[in-house]
Amino acid sequence: MSHTERDIHFLRESFRLAEEAGKQGIHPFAAILVDADGTVLMEQLNAFLPDHDMTGHAERVLMTRANTTYSQDVLAGCTMYTSAEPCAMCSGAVYWAGVGRVVYGASEKRLKDMTGNHPENPTLDLPCRTVFEAGQRKVDVVGPLLEEESIRVHEDFWKD
Repeated sequence: MSHTERDIHFLRESFRLAEEAGKQGIHPFAAILVDADGTVLMEQLNAFLPDHDMTGHAERVLMTRANTTYSQDVLAGCTMYTSAEPCAMCSGAVYWAGVGRVVYGASEKRLKDMTGNHPENPTLDLPCRTVFEAGQRKVDVVGPLLEEESIRVHEDFWKD
């Protein structure tokens, strides 16, 4: 599936939010939910802090919020823009919430290569497409897209 100018705009917005998170000492990940008309419905930063919640990924938290706020019909027409590829947990959340499309920056593989086995980010190198293809509902995926821009947000954050 190809990308649009709207995709580039909102993906860069997710990078900007991820960078803001990193400056606050929050893991530098962010996700944005946009409806079919291009209206931002929700934004979410990583939620690891303050409780050290390893499941507090921006995408997973956003999907929980979205699923309890919007109908399946609305979510099916939405795109989630995320600074990095959704991990297996987050991909499952996207699938179960019923979001129809995902656009992401850095791939899980690239993130894993960069962070290694960081105790706060033991990245799963499992493509979101693989998770979605195991399901019964189609989720369109665009990414990695603007990967070099996306990965820059992480370059200094994960150094010990």
